[in-house]
Amino acid sequence: MAEQREGSRRRGQGELEALVLAALREAEGPATAGWVQERLGGDLAYTTVITILSRLLAKGAVTRERAGRSFAWTSASDQAGLAAHRMRKVLDSESDREAVLASFVTGLGPDDERLLRELLGQSRNEGED
Repeated sequence: MAEQREGSRRRGQGELEALVLAALREAEGPATAGWVQERLGGDLAYTTVITILSRLLAKGAVTRERAGRSFAWTSASDQAGLAAHRMRKVLDSESDREAVLASFVTGLGPDDERLLRELLGQSRNEGED
């Protein structure tokens, strides 16, 4: 079994994505991968930061623009947007959308169900304007 360095722990992909997104949201404009790496304390390899940014790009959570020979990255989504994207991706992968949605809704607690009803009501009202 591989030993972990003292004081370090392995972070999950979702946690790293959240850290990178948070760093990009703090930037005053588009940021380079090197800036993100520095902002996160420099304990991640540059290639790891690039991999995370590329995955976020594929998910639509960040955008990038050419900056010399490299890219500058901008957050296009917050954590809630990223979670919503993952939920839509799961829903899109299922053949019986109605059953998945029905199961999801019946599994909600009373407060979440009330909130969802309010949001759906707001969405309908906005569509009528």
